Order: sequence, then structure tokens, then C-alpha cells
Amino acid sequence: MLNRTPLASALALVFAVPFASSALAQSAPVVPQHSETAPPTPATDNATLPAISVSAQAPGQNNQDFQAETSTVGAKTPTALRDIPQSVTVINKAVMQSQGATSFQDALRNAPGITIGGAEGGQIGNNINLRGFTAQNDIYLDGFRDRNQYYRDTFDLDSIEVLYGPSSMLFGRGSTGGVINQVTKHATLKPLTEVSATLGTDDRYRTTLDVDRPLGDHAAFRLNAFGQSMGSTRDEMKNKDYGFAPELRFGIGTPTEITLSALIQHNYDMPDYGVQSINGHPFAPSKSTYYGLTDDRTIQDIQTVQARIDHTFNDQFKISNQTQFSHSLTDARETAPGAVLTGPLASSTALKNGNYTTLPLSSLYVKLASHDRVIENHSIYNDTMAQYKFSTGAVKHEMIAGVEIGHDSYTNQAYTRNNLPIVSLLDPVYIPTPSNVTQSVGNHAESGATSLAAYFNETMSIGEHWKLIGGLRWDRFQAHIANSVSAPAYADQTNTFTSVRAGAIYQPTDWQSYYFSYGTSFNPSLEALTVTNNTQNLAPESTKSYEVGGKWDLLGGNLSVTSAFFQQEKDNARTQTSSGEYLLEGDIRVRGFQAGATGHITNKWQVFAGYTYMDGVILKALDGTQGHTPANTPRNTFTFWTTYALTPHWEIGGGPTYMSSRYASNTNYVETGGYTRWDAMAAYHAKKWDLQFNLLNITNKFYYDALVPSDGGRSVPGVGRTFLATANYRF
Repeated sequence: MLNRTPLASALALVFAVPFASSALAQSAPVVPQHSETAPPTPATDNATLPAISVSAQAPGQNNQDFQAETSTVGAKTPTALRDIPQSVTVINKAVMQSQGATSFQDALRNAPGITIGGAEGGQIGNNINLRGFTAQNDIYLDGFRDRNQYYRDTFDLDSIEVLYGPSSMLFGRGSTGGVINQVTKHATLKPLTEVSATLGTDDRYRTTLDVDRPLGDHAAFRLNAFGQSMGSTRDEMKNKDYGFAPELRFGIGTPTEITLSALIQHNYDMPDYGVQSINGHPFAPSKSTYYGLTDDRTIQDIQTVQARIDHTFNDQFKISNQTQFSHSLTDARETAPGAVLTGPLASSTALKNGNYTTLPLSSLYVKLASHDRVIENHSIYNDTMAQYKFSTGAVKHEMIAGVEIGHDSYTNQAYTRNNLPIVSLLDPVYIPTPSNVTQSVGNHAESGATSLAAYFNETMSIGEHWKLIGGLRWDRFQAHIANSVSAPAYADQTNTFTSVRAGAIYQPTDWQSYYFSYGTSFNPSLEALTVTNNTQNLAPESTKSYEVGGKWDLLGGNLSVTSAFFQQEKDNARTQTSSGEYLLEGDIRVRGFQAGATGHITNKWQVFAGYTYMDGVILKALDGTQGHTPANTPRNTFTFWTTYALTPHWEIGGGPTYMSSRYASNTNYVETGGYTRWDAMAAYHAKKWDLQFNLLNITNKFYYDALVPSDGGRSVPGVGRTFLATANYRF
């Protein structure tokens, strides 16, 4: 049994929910919630909640409430979280600012059940696993698939929404473990100018700008920008990035609203492929040790442009049309620890299958390998959606119907550097590319896809307490790929798939909601516009999800508590036979439990917490992995962040992030140990300015963060103790 650990705390929260909701239902009358858009005050079944007033915030705080009440990710339109029959985590701007989280990856640590992967194969950028399944191609930007391969920043984000469970009915191909939607900041009629500057240890420098200006009574312009030069506790790691995100909105408050927005970002980053493993576990002499060359770099340029028109005919009928065009170019020269050798020569024996050896560490060496490529992505999407509300007697109907079309293209030119150095495992030298290293041209992959989809979803409210949700989506996905060296030389496929979604919600009072949901997803072999040879003629994989849970708005609606049991199973997973053939005869299942708590406990004390238990198993496989745990699927993940306003000006906060052990690949040869990382913050808030201090990894814990399955399984060490000082000024 675990005592006084984050896991124990999470379990205590889980078991406390039913008792808390029962006890709190017998307290003093409820007062209005802190938000103007909150649900009505509950007053049924003689169940009342204690009064919590959160109107008194520290001077200068701007939307510092961790609690979100709506999300667009669960229904394609803004919907109350209690009306979404799936688990949803909303990481809003207040949470990200409080933690000093400036990267997409750091912000996602607040979502339990998410694990991080490193740059892998033809994929660069944010590689995410969600509930045991890859979500690399399930990242969205304002509802559109964000296929660009880049390291995302939070400078233009108002929130990040995580929807758990297969959701192809809402989003099309993919979404096996769920989807992650980035919600950008929007121009408003309220003037705002905010400048932020951050200084930190290990040569961290960052500045951001947020300007929001009304242009008359019904139009506004907003510009967000950032620039940074970020060092790290990892040797040689330094990122130099900048970006701009302008937006124009016309017709605010009128029946017809037009929004034009763009994202322009440039990254010049040092790639980190982590460390190799010894005897089944990752090994590095220290958390800062780097295996690579000092002139490595990943250069990325991203441009995304969006246009949206919303027209409201009346209270019942609304139509919208949204178009997105995006382009990204990545030029990567990246060196990785390819293998551990038993001697200093290229001909020395390479340790494989878990890297088991009895040799002393001083006798081992690391052979470097190149992962160089130039990747270009183009995509254009259009979505037209109609919303219609009406009533038939005691039944209220909310319908959405729409059509999506899109086209994607992808090229990947690979290169190989030959004669790369072999370095000592314990004391690698940091040098630029030696003069004897030569480069050869590798495979050139070129692919494209055209997608067409039609969808329909209805929410029926039956009386005061019941809601039934059902939806269908038909997708046609046509893709092709051509390779100059790799197999297949050419492949094309056309897949059609009908995705379904069904749910039932029971809400006996305005502060409690219980639900059951079922959903499906599909994964074509050319889903990411890349393909593993011999899979191109297979039908899509499909995943089914079942979830049952509850959502409670406690303490007068100021604290949202959720819990859910879920099962996701891909019972026709691709699996390879001993002869190299692939068949749809695999079976991967993840069962688990998820709980969360977000909001105010008192008017001065708020929390953001989540826990996920995942029991993942490969039920059937033809490649020897049957009975194993799926890659990057820890049994337990737990995140907890809390802040307390000591005075109207001073605020303190902190909390742990816990993750149990996991495997780098389905072979389960390399196991990365679990860890608990503690962070803290202190802030002083004034009317026009804030000063905030963040201390990351207080105990300087040596842990491994991202996992990469290739080359036998590599692990990337997490950040060491880091101090950040941030000043915000508003005028």
C-alpha cells in the first residue's frame, strides 16, 4: 500500500466524492456562483449547498479562475461540461500562467492520462499518448486538425481542451484515445495591453505581448506575440523561437460575425533524443548528459490562416462556415544515441532487446545515429455547420449537422550522415560534426489525402432530468504515397467509415450529473500520410469506447468534481506475423478510472487536480507482445496544483505531478521508472502589474519524461531544478 503519496491522495479524493456530495447537500442555502454564465442556483429535492463567495480576487488578477464551465471539444459548439457524456479536462490560461507553463507539452501535464513521446521516425514536434493510444494526429487548433509538426507554444492560447475517448463522430479519422483542442484568444470590445517578461536559471529569457483593441462598436483587433531564448538543465539544449498571432473580428454582437486570424511561428531548437538503456532501464551519468553533436538543430516555420463566418437567423437557427489553410516546413539535423556498444569501434557488439550486460559501465560506448530530414506539410479544410433548436411537447431538441472537406499533402526527404562518432557512455564529448562525416540522400516520401465527411448529432432533453445524445458521421478518406527508396514504391487506398456516438445523461438536480456513453473511432493505415509497408491494403482499425461517470458542482458550483470508469478496445489492431505480413488480428484494451477536481474550495483557495488509473494490456498479437503493457501507458498518473491568496496581494501555490513506471515500446524490454515532481510558485498582484516566481522540480528529481520506442527504446530526462521570475504589466 502507498501511504501519503500523490496516488494515495488521489484515491482519497476518489472515495470522498460520494460522501462529499451527500454531506454538502445538507448545508446552508446556495448563493449565486462567481460566473455570470453559471447554471441556475439549485433548489430541488431539498438539497442545498454551502455558500462560497469568490468575488474578492487579488488586485490586478485577470481571469485567475482555474474552473471552466463550458467546452467546444465535446459537441463542436460551446457546451456545459456537465452536458458532455465523456471525461473532459480544460486547462485554461489561469492554470498555465500560475504554473509558468509556456509550452504545449508543459501545459498538458495537467491532463491525467497523457504521456509524452519524443521525435520519432517521420514525426517531429509534440508527440502525445492519450489513454494508452497515440494522439500525434489528434491535435486541433480551434476545431481544425493541426497536422503541422512543430513544438507548440501557449502564447496565443486561452485554453487547451482534452476530450477523452474515441471521438471520430466529432473529428473524423483518428481520435483513438481522444483529442486535444487548442482554443486561441479572441479579439473583444474590452481594451487590453499586457506585456510579460520572464528571466530564469540556465539562461532562460522570454517576453510576450497581448494587445486587444476595439475598432468601433462591433469590431476588434487582437495581436499576441512572443520571443524567447530558453536554456535548460540539459546540456546543449537551447531553443530560440518567436511567433505572432493576429485576429480581426467584425460584427461582434450582431447577427453576422466574421473572424480572420493567423498563426505565424518560427522555431530554432536543439533536438533532444534522450539516452539509451542498460539492463532494461534508461541510463545516463547525470540528468544533464547529452548524446549528440553541438551543431544539431531543428528549424521550423509554421503559417496557419483561418476565416470564420457565423450567422444567427434567430434563437433557433444558426449557421457557420470556417476555412483553415496551414503550411509548415521543418529542416532537421538531429543526432541520437542509436545503440550501446561493448567497445569503442563501429564493429563492436551492439546491445539489443533490453540492453542486458555484465560489463562495467566504463567499458560501454554509444554509437550516434542521424535522424535528418526535411518535412513539408500543407492542408486546407472547410467545415459548414448548422445548429437548430426546437421543441416537441416536453422534449427539447438541439441538432447540429455539417459537411467537412479537406486536402492534405506531405513530403519527407530523409538524409543519412555516415561515420558519426562513437562516444563514451559515461563521459561523452560535446563536439560539432567532424570533418570526415559524409551525407547521403535517403528516401523521399510524397503523399496526399482528400477527405469528405457529413455528420449529424442530436441532444434531446426529456423533461428536467434526462438528456439523450446520439450522432452519426460518414467519412471518405482517399490517400496515396510514393517512396523513392523505401517500400512500398507506391500505394493508395480509399476508406469509408461510419462513426457513431451515443450517450445518456441523468441530472436529478442542477448540481449533479450522471452519464453513460459509447463511441467509436477509425484509423486508416495512411492516417498520418505515412505508411508501414504491408499495411497499405488493410482496412482501417477501429476502436470502441464505453464510459460511465458522474459530474458534481459542489460548494455552490464553485468546485467541479468528476469521476468515470472507462474501457477502450481496439479489437482489430494491426499486428505483424513472423513472415512479415500484417493482419488485423490484434487486440489492445485499456480499462481504467479517472477523477478530477477543479475550482474554489474557499474564496482564497483553489485547486486543479486529476487522477487516472489505466490497466492496459495487449490481449492478442502475432509479434510476441501478447500479454504485454502498451507502450507509454503508466498504471497511475496524478496531477495536483493549488494556490492560496494569503492577502489581497500575495498568493502562493504548488503541487506534485506523479507518474508510475511505463515501457518504452510494446516489447516491454525497457522500463522507465515512476517519479514524483514538485513545483511551487509565489506571486504579488497589483492593479496594473504582477510579479511571479516559479520553482520547477523543487527537489531536483532525476526522472525521465518523454519516451521514444525506436533504437531499442530511448528516454529523455526531465527538467532539473529551475527558477523563473515573471513580471506582467497592464496598461
